[in-house]
Amino acid sequence: MSDTSLSLLYEQDAYTWALRNAELIRTHRFSEVDWEHVAEEIEAVGKSEWRELESRLIVLLAHLLKWQYQAKGRGRSWQATIKEQRYRVRRVLESNPGLKSHLDTILRDAFTTAVLVATRETNLDESTFPEVCPFGFETIIDSDFWPE
Repeated sequence: MSDTSLSLLYEQDAYTWALRNAELIRTHRFSEVDWEHVAEEIEAVGKSEWRELESRLIVLLAHLLKWQYQAKGRGRSWQATIKEQRYRVRRVLESNPGLKSHLDTILRDAFTTAVLVATRETNLDESTFPEVCPFGFETIIDSDFWPE
């Protein structure tokens, strides 16, 4: 398969393209690999893991905010969601320790979105919530932490 046809395959059938490139790499036929798209896919994997961590933190932070600012809504469902997201955040970081060096940025961005989620889900004014995350990362994932 030529470079051009392999590149076209990427646009038409990503699954077959991926298997073909994996085979080429395993058999050391490096000159036949669609390197440009391979590089794009590798970058996409990294971005996907970043988004996964950020998404988990958004849900976790929104629930912690709701727990703190709308105490009347506290219940087993919120508690279960907080516990689940803490677990999932830990798992993402265990699988992707390189993300730890970006936690400040990810946490800051996640908190901004979490405030919007909490605002929508509580019907409280956005100004009710802090502008900056009041919790450190270690506090957020601490199983014993329940904001009051």
